[in-house]
Amino acid sequence: MSGFEFGRSDEALTGEVSRGARAVVVLPDVRQRGALGEDADARLEEAQGLARAIGIEVVDAFILPIRAVRPSTLFGEGQVEKIGVAINQSDAELVIVDGALSAIQQRNLEEKLSRKVIDRTGLILEIFGERAATAEGRLQVELAHLDYQAGRLVRSWTHLERQRGGFGFLGGPGETQIEADRRLIRGRMSRIRLELEQVRRTRGLHRERRQRAPWPVVALVGYTNAGKSTLFNHLTGAHVMAEDLLFATLDPTMRAIRLPAVDKAILSDTVGFISDLPTQLVAAFRATLEEVTAADVIVHVRDIANPATAQQKLEVEQILAELGVIGEEGSSIPMIEAWNKWDLLANDERAMRRDLIAAEVPDLAVVPISAVTGEGVGDLLELLGRLLTGGAQVLELTVPMADGQRLAWLHAHGEILSEFQTEDNLGAPAQRLKVRLSQRELGRFAQM
Repeated sequence: MSGFEFGRSDEALTGEVSRGARAVVVLPDVRQRGALGEDADARLEEAQGLARAIGIEVVDAFILPIRAVRPSTLFGEGQVEKIGVAINQSDAELVIVDGALSAIQQRNLEEKLSRKVIDRTGLILEIFGERAATAEGRLQVELAHLDYQAGRLVRSWTHLERQRGGFGFLGGPGETQIEADRRLIRGRMSRIRLELEQVRRTRGLHRERRQRAPWPVVALVGYTNAGKSTLFNHLTGAHVMAEDLLFATLDPTMRAIRLPAVDKAILSDTVGFISDLPTQLVAAFRATLEEVTAADVIVHVRDIANPATAQQKLEVEQILAELGVIGEEGSSIPMIEAWNKWDLLANDERAMRRDLIAAEVPDLAVVPISAVTGEGVGDLLELLGRLLTGGAQVLELTVPMADGQRLAWLHAHGEILSEFQTEDNLGAPAQRLKVRLSQRELGRFAQM
């Protein structure tokens, strides 16, 4: 049907996404780019979870197969009509397209549907904007949002058609409002980048200070809502927000924990990953995710009860590869897979998963756990302790009693196997120690 429109209402198209808004979620399954297949239902459910994470009420959701992408609207005219019927029947105020829309496609859909339309990137940006708590997080989100907005000024409203001219007859038409807006956005982005550069320098200094200290760093990574923050709270006794929501936490958090044979370690909780994470956000949160690249051990927390757990693993590994953590020959940093939500699996499914561990990932360290009940967490801590103390050496040292700094350091960061008083080569009082040090601690002791 040609020329189908629902009538334009500019009032319905202005403003930000509001909590409690009623929305229809549409997943375009673009056949020519490779069908979503069995993952389509899981992807649609994830899109609804993203909407609910920001307080949007999903009143309808469906998949639309696309054989040929329409440059103007993405969907065919009949499919646009189907979306229109759905929003009218459910009295929806918002249409969420779980895919990438060009600026022209977004504007045209809004004109035809008389509703605000946002794509997957816009929705994730809304969530990040609401959840960022620290000054750094807010800067990173604002930069990503401005980067996204800069390419979408074409969809802004009539004020962008005005022009600001110069004086008299020689001023010419002047710069259009859209050019002025772009200039303002570019200026703001430059200022934010300068502020973030200062943040990166400060973070780098903190990282160097931690590297000089003897404490190893364990980084938690994983798909959003896999249970990283729940595990973090269980291990540290912290109260980081942990809910059954996508992107429940954004800002990185670090706490000290004790591990077997390790006096102290730093546990880092990072932002969750997601499929098709907007490139603007990958770039903006690179400084935050750099904490992963400086870790001694990475714990990949997986929601093993999720039907899409295998696809989620691939998405996480892809982002880790972008960060340089995983190369062609695998990770340069020891990695453990914590198969979380093990308590949600039936006994026969647990047995099947254990067979997969033995058959498919024999060289990978895998620990089934439940961050809620604590099942398997002790095994995870034991494995972390073994990895962090792997390659430890037993040394016999004679340290002068006057060198209290080194004696205190060895007692704090090494495993003292035996010690007794003696004298050094000059006859001065000394302490003879037999101490076990990891490779990391041994290097630090040598630098003292």
